[in-house]
Amino acid sequence: MGLKIGEKVEKVNGKELSYGDFVEKYLARNQPVILTGLTEDWRACKDWVSDDGKPNLRFFSTHFGGSRVQVADCGTREFTDQKRIEMSVSEFIDRWLKLWSSDNGGADGTSLLYLKDWHFVKEYPEYVAYRTPIFFLDDWLNLYLDKYHMHDNPDSYQERDEVSCSDYRFVYMGAKGTWTPLHADVFRSYSWSANICGRKHWYFLSPDQHHLVHDRYMKSSVYDIFEDVSKMKYPGFEKAIWWECTQEQNEIIFVPSGWYHQVHNLEDTISINHNWFNAYNISWVWDLLLREYHEAKGYIEDIKDICDDFECLCQRNLAANAGMDFRDFFIFMIRFAIANLVLLYQLASDIKNINWSSSEIARHLRFNLKSIQCITLKMKSVAVWENHGINLMETIVDRSFVEFCNALERTCNMMYNHCEKSFNASQNLVQQEHLVDLFGSRICNPDELVTFLDGALELVGNIS
Repeated sequence: MGLKIGEKVEKVNGKELSYGDFVEKYLARNQPVILTGLTEDWRACKDWVSDDGKPNLRFFSTHFGGSRVQVADCGTREFTDQKRIEMSVSEFIDRWLKLWSSDNGGADGTSLLYLKDWHFVKEYPEYVAYRTPIFFLDDWLNLYLDKYHMHDNPDSYQERDEVSCSDYRFVYMGAKGTWTPLHADVFRSYSWSANICGRKHWYFLSPDQHHLVHDRYMKSSVYDIFEDVSKMKYPGFEKAIWWECTQEQNEIIFVPSGWYHQVHNLEDTISINHNWFNAYNISWVWDLLLREYHEAKGYIEDIKDICDDFECLCQRNLAANAGMDFRDFFIFMIRFAIANLVLLYQLASDIKNINWSSSEIARHLRFNLKSIQCITLKMKSVAVWENHGINLMETIVDRSFVEFCNALERTCNMMYNHCEKSFNASQNLVQQEHLVDLFGSRICNPDELVTFLDGALELVGNIS
């Protein structure tokens, strides 16, 4: 029995879509969409594509051949994913060129290799391959990781992993026939993927049906939706109703949070991909982290009585499985809350901007803070927050935080530059010291963060 296809993913001209319409129709509703017309001026679309429309593989060998990358063997399963092999870009290109030169294009059983998760932007910051479209600029994840490590525990952080875990901006490259198994994205984040060349076919399953591709215990999910899926192990699979689409060259697809998807390259393909989250889907991140915590805790529950620091072990396992632990997420939320407050306070203090409170940037910053408050209230239900916080004054005067505020400011101005006056977050940042006076010098748990946010928002409101 074939898949039940219920919907086709909508295709929209990105040049005719406003940011507000994108938020209302797709981001807030958590709906997928394909956007066209947004890649015309990208350097990647010129350098990375040959005159015949195929990937310019020799360009990559010449300019980036020494990079070490992870390559998936599409014919070999390893646990819940494809087997990964490390090699240089040059070696990967050589194997791809041999595939081109063969008469059967891999039909003899030669493994099809798919380069995935190449941190190209971090590795080559001076080579500006593309500009992130305005619809995806509100990217808390990569904005934060440009200044901080997500998991910076000195006991577990390895300096050699600086590139591999420092951002979620990737390049993917694969020959016709390469594919990605069924999955939902890391952190249950959003993702966007732009085809520089080639075509992809996507199959999506909405979050309200994800239980249909899991076993009865919600422990394992279907690996390949086109293999002989066991009715006994996955009894609900045949009831699933799928969305599908074909993504053409120079089109960008928006993948919402929690949507399981499987992707097949119909032609030799290069794509640029980002994972990201913001105020609209930060709840997905916390909900996943909480589930992963209870699962990690359950696996080692039998050693609780003989473990010197059981909770520490749980958090260490959580960080290994999910990419961050509770402390990492909490500090992330504190820094974002303070940065949004600094920008909002400065906007309110600008006597030249009389209508600041009704401006799009002000509404955006308040929405961010409201979302942080909502998640912080959820976090209060977990009683593991002792000594998890940071010193507020040290945070505000820290150089990395000043740069972080400036980056957030630039993002806001790019998102709303059609109607907003620029303001300078770094100017006299230390003068925001009295914000710290609202609540001591340290925030150690969600209760204290909620109290701090209430007081700071009241202070900003009184300025108007």
